[in-house]
Amino acid sequence: MADRGVDLAALPKEVREHLAELELELSEGDITQKGYEKKRVKLLAPFVPQTQNVDVSIQLTPGLSSDPTSTPNAVPVAAPRQHRAHRSGGTRDDRYRSDIHTEAVQAALARHKEAKMALPMPTKRRSAFVQSPAENCTPPDTSSASEDEGSLRRRQAAISAMLAQNLQSPEYWINRSVQGSSTSSSASSTLSHGDGKTHNHSQGQTNVLADVLAHTRIESSSVPPDITSSVPQDRNSRVDMPPNIAVRGMSRGQSRSSMMDTAGGVPAHSRVSTKIQQLLNTLKRPKRPPLCEFFLDDSEEIVEVPQPDPNTPRPEGRQIIPVKGEPLGVVSNWPPALQAALARWGATQAKSPALTALDITGKPLYTLTYGKLWSRSLKLAYTLLNKLGTKNEPVLKPGDRVALVYPNSDPGMFWVAFYGCLLAEVIPVPIEVPLSRKDAGSQQIGFLLGSCGVGLALTSEVCLKGLPKTQNGEIMQFKGWPRLKWVVTDTKYLTKPSKDWQPHIPTANTDTAYIEYKASKEGTVMGVAVSKISMLTHCQALTEACNYCEGETLVNVLDFKKDSGLWHGVLTSVMNRIHTISVPYSVMKACPLSWVQRVHVHKARVALVKCRDLHWAMLAHRDQKDTNLSSLRMLIVADGANPWSVSSCDAFLNVFQSHGLKPEMICPCASSPEAMTVAIRRYLAPLPARAILSMAGLSHGVIRVNTEDKNSALTVQDVGHVMPGALMCIVKPDGLPMLCKTDEIGEIVLNSRAGGTMYYGLPGVTKSTFELIPVNSGGTPIGDVPFTRTGLLGFVGPGSLVFVVGKIEGLLSVSGRRHNADDLVATALAVEPVKTVYRGRIAVFSVTVFYDERIVIVAEQRPDANEEDSFQWMSRVLQAIDGIHQVGLYCLALVPANTLPKTPLGGIHLSETKHHFLEGSLHPCNVLMCPHTCVTNLPKPRQKQTVGPASIMVGNLVAGKRIAQASGRDLRLIDDQEQSKKHQFLSEALQWRAQTDPDHVLYMLLNAKGVAVSTATCSQLHKRAEKITAALLERGGINTGDNVVLLYPPGIDLIASFYGCLYAGCIPVTVRPPHPQNLAATLPTVRMIIDVSKASCILTTQTLMKILRSKEAAASVNVKTWPNIIDTDDLPKKRPSHIYKPPTAEMLAYLDFSVSTTGMLTGVKISHSAVNALCRSIKLQCELYSSRQIAICMDPYCGLGFVLWCMSSVYSGHQSILIPPMELETSLPLWLSTLSQYKIRDTFCSYSVMELCTKGLGTQTEARGVNLSCVRSCVVIAEERPRLALTQSFSKLFKDLGLSPRAVSTAFGARVNLAICLQCHDARAGPVHCLCRHERGAPQSLPLTESGTILPGVRVIIVNPETRGPLGDSHLGEIWVSSPHNASGYYTIYGEESLQADHFNTRLSFGDTETLWARTGYLGFVTRTELLDASGDRHNALFVVGSLDETLELRGLRYHPIDIETSVSRAHRSIAESAVFTWTNLLVVVVELSGSEQEALDLVPLVTNVVLKEHHLIVGVVVIVDPGVIPINSRGEKQRMHLRDSFLADQLDPIYVAYNM
Repeated sequence: MADRGVDLAALPKEVREHLAELELELSEGDITQKGYEKKRVKLLAPFVPQTQNVDVSIQLTPGLSSDPTSTPNAVPVAAPRQHRAHRSGGTRDDRYRSDIHTEAVQAALARHKEAKMALPMPTKRRSAFVQSPAENCTPPDTSSASEDEGSLRRRQAAISAMLAQNLQSPEYWINRSVQGSSTSSSASSTLSHGDGKTHNHSQGQTNVLADVLAHTRIESSSVPPDITSSVPQDRNSRVDMPPNIAVRGMSRGQSRSSMMDTAGGVPAHSRVSTKIQQLLNTLKRPKRPPLCEFFLDDSEEIVEVPQPDPNTPRPEGRQIIPVKGEPLGVVSNWPPALQAALARWGATQAKSPALTALDITGKPLYTLTYGKLWSRSLKLAYTLLNKLGTKNEPVLKPGDRVALVYPNSDPGMFWVAFYGCLLAEVIPVPIEVPLSRKDAGSQQIGFLLGSCGVGLALTSEVCLKGLPKTQNGEIMQFKGWPRLKWVVTDTKYLTKPSKDWQPHIPTANTDTAYIEYKASKEGTVMGVAVSKISMLTHCQALTEACNYCEGETLVNVLDFKKDSGLWHGVLTSVMNRIHTISVPYSVMKACPLSWVQRVHVHKARVALVKCRDLHWAMLAHRDQKDTNLSSLRMLIVADGANPWSVSSCDAFLNVFQSHGLKPEMICPCASSPEAMTVAIRRYLAPLPARAILSMAGLSHGVIRVNTEDKNSALTVQDVGHVMPGALMCIVKPDGLPMLCKTDEIGEIVLNSRAGGTMYYGLPGVTKSTFELIPVNSGGTPIGDVPFTRTGLLGFVGPGSLVFVVGKIEGLLSVSGRRHNADDLVATALAVEPVKTVYRGRIAVFSVTVFYDERIVIVAEQRPDANEEDSFQWMSRVLQAIDGIHQVGLYCLALVPANTLPKTPLGGIHLSETKHHFLEGSLHPCNVLMCPHTCVTNLPKPRQKQTVGPASIMVGNLVAGKRIAQASGRDLRLIDDQEQSKKHQFLSEALQWRAQTDPDHVLYMLLNAKGVAVSTATCSQLHKRAEKITAALLERGGINTGDNVVLLYPPGIDLIASFYGCLYAGCIPVTVRPPHPQNLAATLPTVRMIIDVSKASCILTTQTLMKILRSKEAAASVNVKTWPNIIDTDDLPKKRPSHIYKPPTAEMLAYLDFSVSTTGMLTGVKISHSAVNALCRSIKLQCELYSSRQIAICMDPYCGLGFVLWCMSSVYSGHQSILIPPMELETSLPLWLSTLSQYKIRDTFCSYSVMELCTKGLGTQTEARGVNLSCVRSCVVIAEERPRLALTQSFSKLFKDLGLSPRAVSTAFGARVNLAICLQCHDARAGPVHCLCRHERGAPQSLPLTESGTILPGVRVIIVNPETRGPLGDSHLGEIWVSSPHNASGYYTIYGEESLQADHFNTRLSFGDTETLWARTGYLGFVTRTELLDASGDRHNALFVVGSLDETLELRGLRYHPIDIETSVSRAHRSIAESAVFTWTNLLVVVVELSGSEQEALDLVPLVTNVVLKEHHLIVGVVVIVDPGVIPINSRGEKQRMHLRDSFLADQLDPIYVAYNM
């Protein structure tokens, strides 16, 4: 190993520089890993001791070298300057980085080295995101930042050390390996596992890392190891099956989908499953807080409460004593009011300059003298009071509020307006200039104007012209604003006051002087009212604290409308006749050094800046050699209380000390809108104090000097002493305002005459903020003087120095610990390289998910950042924040440049960003969710209880409860006079009808236009069936009992061929024909049913016969091996020699094949007696007679749909109007208009038909005169839980067309019994019973509806599927059914007798052990209702909850996919449909996106949030796909297993796949 014997620190300087340059090239992607290693070996070759003949690229032993440049792949911390000058982007700040912080972050990242685990990178479709074009983006050096723009000197040092150890192996902590993909879903690199090299680390390094990575090390393997214990299922190879359908014939628990059931069966090339495995590997580590061993069912206690850590630091000091500022000096010539000071200077010092404004290039534009300021303000005051409105009805009266709308580039107009208002005694409310109707936060400004009762706005002519206008030239009505009257205050529009008019200047009193706006954490904007006496006292206090003298010059870079910019630059400056030079924000963007030049040119004594101004000036200082700052006595840093002020101040001092700047000139201060200036470092004060505090201590609200781990330290500087005349306390930030102890962090509260007095117009909030009385530890008030909350968190250090460590509104409270948003920003920005994001454009906030705050970071990504760099940066940020702050991030999102909502001064509008995030309108281009890491309060997974059949039977009771069973009417007791009852077989019934009533029309088939294209009378149907029988016996060479496949579109041909088969003694098998446009997907299923059923021949139409033999078909299946195909279109008029009659009714009538929602093909055997019993049950339940007409709009291929379509009419003699569902695609209203036209009483449909009508029709049918009042029952046929939301919205939608709300009901059948429930209403029937009851421990309740009335002759019982014992009333269990129309068994080629017995002829383990039951495989319960049934007994309602096969077992609980999908579909307006499935214990959610692709990533956090909130589950993978990707079967049920197989085989072409960490 080349490095082993090389002390890099001892290498010649130029070699080290070359190495650093190499590192940089590698980190920026200008060179490949291989090229880097080659060049590095070459460089180091001369210095390697000859004995070592080892590869250079492997890592250094810790401790050999502390030189950060020795780290391959790490970004050099101190790379030589001359080499870096040409680079733009993130590298520009490197020289001003704090070594302390970068080291800390590097060290934190190094800890992750131990468990070098691959994190799966999201998959993104290439087309999905177009970055905003580069020209729209903020250029690097002008990144429009607010306070959070800083050089991060303090915070960055940690990262280099961390990366230094972390990245010393040639693979990063994430390996890059680009794997090709068969689809276009992504060519981005997938992260694979490390190569299994282990690295010896010094024993002392512990791993307190973010839960992003696991302890385990992955040895190299082509197939990722599986963490589940299941074994790949053995498959029977005798059937040639399509890869995505399993055949029913194995035990219920066995294989029910494709090869990918377990990771053992995963093909090594499956890109998706590799990623999921990586994700699983990252999740193997236990969560940080150990879960306690309990799970309580009560919802209040559902959450896991982490137990308090006994090692938590607690405050130990004595109670704090309030700190007093020095008394306010009494000066003889203080003016009685601020206006009086202006009047004095206007009269005596008229020529003295008051304000100099700069143009966009930074050159002086105009200077306003005190004389001009006075005369113009006087004119304005006169105009406001006397020239608006009439003499009797003035528009403004003293005390009215007026908005001041002036741009930052025009301080002169603002000064005149502000002082004009003071002189007129109206109250100015300065606000920002609105730029568009939809400005971020504009509505909240409207709230402020409304709460202050503002009706008039003052502005300048230029500004007025620039305001957005409507088409007719009027100023736009801004969102949420009251109606405003606009007044232009340019001098030419003002009137000179008459000789006898003098302004009224009273002595300062408690009336409001002006209102300053303040935005809260939630985004609401409130107005802080400042009284005249407060304004004057504050000016006096500032004058004393800053030692202002008459005639000095002050340079102000801050916003002059509020805060320090207003207090120093507009008010105190006029009090002391100071000359203010105002440097607007736009100048700072163009020329960051302009304020330094102004100080130099004007020999200014005071400058008023923020950290970002120091930072920018530093970046640009190279161009200035001759600036001199020695004239300054105070450089006031207005945001000296944020976490990077120390580093900004230090760095600025470093650079400008040679230009005359002295350390004692830098004066940080702390302030808040409510209390105004809280503390400021005095002029010529002793040198500043520093505190190095432990981050862990701070998170618990305790001050601990950091000694052990310098990586998690926060360095803060003092902000001087409390203001003159003020009294300060530190109180607990939440709960009672109790005084803190001396070593405790709390909120600073202030009592002073120089602060705000109230939130204007909001008395409720005012009380809690401005009238606070602190209490001591015993709870008694410390006095009766009211204090004001400042919103600042801090403590009082030695010598009564004030230290501020953060703001209440930046506080993120996670699991009982407090973190400061600014600190997290600082850590994120110290992660190198920052070529991914803009420094000043980063937002940190928390969202409440599952009973705790979760931290979200959103940053703007540079347009030139590539996917891999972004993902790598995000992954490192996760680790760094975990390593330093010991807190997990919930979500990290990158948005395109310039898309975050901005505040008027270009900072990020935090509350608006949070709002966009929560409503899904942020449109990120990269998202990394880490719910597994940070959600540590989930309840403990339930353990399976081993329950034996311990319930005791006592009569009809199970352990004190009635047995959960229900039955339909008894068939034996119903007298049925119909002739058809005499016929045991349907074939006999048809022959009988053809003889007795030959011309009675049984069937009518409609086309899309509603025209009857064919009808069938009893005799026509009989004759057509005979022809088919003759053809079968002649051409097919069929033997009795052979299986025949019927392949027809929905129609009368299908019915005729069914009876043709019965006449011939064959067993019909109906199969849905393949879709001509999609043969590849539909033909294999057809082929499979034909093979599995061992059909001897196929009956079909000419068209379909051609398709089966076409070239297109040959691409999907082997067309040469079809059985004999008979086309039944043109058959000769032949009659068969005889019609077959089965010897016994127990013989098979037909086979019913269907693909279940779990992707399983199941064929069941239906006997003649079952057909007969079922038809009789339906006839009795729905009262079907020859005179009746029913309409059927559903597919006729399996289940109850097939029975109603083909058999029911022949048995009962009623007329069936057949509407093929595919006709609805061309004519949506077809079904409903048919009901109206033929006055149909009973109709049957599927959910897909109902959904089509609900979504597509709306109310467009009213125009066609549709009237549904004739409909008595509309029954939805399905094998699933009733879709309550759909049936309700259908009823609601068509109520206006006369549809009775009680008409819509549902039927329920299963494979073992095609019709268990079927509800046909009449006027007498009770309403469908809806149930809404909280089950104990359920996160949310679930609305269910009864699944229909149980059919005559059917009995159901609810059974525990494991013990097979009966359950009590209202208990959830498997539904078992006993009825004469149960199916006889599964039709499989395996002849699995045990399975037949288990599902079709099974007995209870105790109780009634004689009855034979069939297991439906569905979970449900029976509950006794208050309704009475026909016999006068209380009605037992059956509720179906869902299929057992489909349930997801997660965290020891059973979930039904539909419930999770319902929650997901509500999460965002653009979610069209969703489906969920599990894979190796991960929950995968697939979402169809109906909106634009840029919304795709918005869905990831919303889906994760809603599933966590409503189901207490963490989503493992979120897949965003196009509409229509989720496969749905003919009954409208989702085919989740097909979807799963397609996903794992990477065939979905997703828009985005997010792997939640």
